[in-house]
Amino acid sequence: MSSLQGGAALAKSLFSDIGAEGVTALRIGFSAIFLCAIFRPWRTPLKQIVWLPIVLYGTALGCMNLAFYMALKTIPLGPAVAIEFSGPLAVAIFYSRRAADLIWLGLAVFGLFLLLPIGQLSGGLDTTGILFALFAGACWAVYIIAGKRAGDANGRVSVPLGALVATMFIFPIGWVHAGSELFSLSILPTALLVALFSSTLPYSLEMIALTRLPSKTFSTLMSLEPALGAISGYLFLKEGLTTSQGVAVLCIIVSSMGITGAIGRARK
Repeated sequence: MSSLQGGAALAKSLFSDIGAEGVTALRIGFSAIFLCAIFRPWRTPLKQIVWLPIVLYGTALGCMNLAFYMALKTIPLGPAVAIEFSGPLAVAIFYSRRAADLIWLGLAVFGLFLLLPIGQLSGGLDTTGILFALFAGACWAVYIIAGKRAGDANGRVSVPLGALVATMFIFPIGWVHAGSELFSLSILPTALLVALFSSTLPYSLEMIALTRLPSKTFSTLMSLEPALGAISGYLFLKEGLTTSQGVAVLCIIVSSMGITGAIGRARK
């Protein structure tokens, strides 16, 4: 999560050059190359691969990244991550079987409520950015479920194959938007770092986690993302939070701590 949010802050610095669409294309494209070099999916026979969960996983991955970067164009990193967490939150609610979990999840819902464009509560967040972040959250929910199924069916080879699926439809979008600037050598070093820290490293670790953790446990642990997003936004982008935004992010963080503690007690 630290790698992912630091990479997101770095990616935002490229928006003025090639736009959110171009950054997404380079991130997904380079990460697909890195992941293929690491996991060498060609060593797995095609007839052994279960493609449906990989296609769903890759599609969700591409849409999630593009929608999230489109949200970052108009809203700060911390609130964008907090709103995007509506996806994992929905997965956690679906899998919840304990009344105590619903209390903590209710606190997270309240935090999300503070970020929605209702009156002045959202602290002036752009409505379009919020909608993009919510769509990214929906894609994140599909990513969690499809990613676990892809990992269970195909193992770690799901990571590079999913990235290749995402590249197939995201890269043309970035190319149409950015044109020849997408291949500028001046942005290449930063784009490579974005791909490494925002996709290659975190998605590899997430796929390992998804094959070893229940979907609900994974989702609730990922709710620490807003804290790291807010810290990265402040440190690297000088993005501060309003009082209501800070309270919203804090509610989601406390909710995550409560749910994680409940899971730990249940395992004991």
